[in-house]
Amino acid sequence: MYSELILDSLQRRMRALHSLYTDALATMDIDQVNHFEREGVVPIAFSLFHIVNMIDASFMLMTGTPPIWDEKWEARVQPAIADHGKHRTVAEMVHQRIGDYEAFAEYLHAVFTRVENWLDGLDPAELTRVVIPRPFPDRIASTYSARVAGADGITLLDATECWIYQHGLRHMGEIELARGLVGLGGMTS
Repeated sequence: MYSELILDSLQRRMRALHSLYTDALATMDIDQVNHFEREGVVPIAFSLFHIVNMIDASFMLMTGTPPIWDEKWEARVQPAIADHGKHRTVAEMVHQRIGDYEAFAEYLHAVFTRVENWLDGLDPAELTRVVIPRPFPDRIASTYSARVAGADGITLLDATECWIYQHGLRHMGEIELARGLVGLGGMTS
């Protein structure tokens, strides 16, 4: 019963998060998304591309399903930096831009739809499955999800919460703040 409640909550929260991104995309244009404020401030393009590409890549660790992102998507979306940038510096990622906004929106919706469909079909018992056991590799050991992990390691629930939901909220917060820099309002109150 308890795992069903958790899964139901995850499904609802994920849809709500995805709806914020959908609303944000619908109320911004490419110039606002690619706006360069100043050195040290990443454009909205970074936050958007980073979160979607990270979710896409994380899905492989969580489900074994290869990412959607490939050379065809890269040619369509035309990011200035074809990398989510997790292991790059802010100084590098201030140069991120999205070339084709409509193609990016299609990529975002493809990734989000895949996550929602996966959650809709997920057996609640799977939430306790360990996806990265302890001891963690160096790239994982310094992450928020490593701090959240239990004694056995990062479970599927931890990964879903940290890598998709909480990470998505973090970047939505950046987008909401950056929207003010380009003359738009926030998305929530």
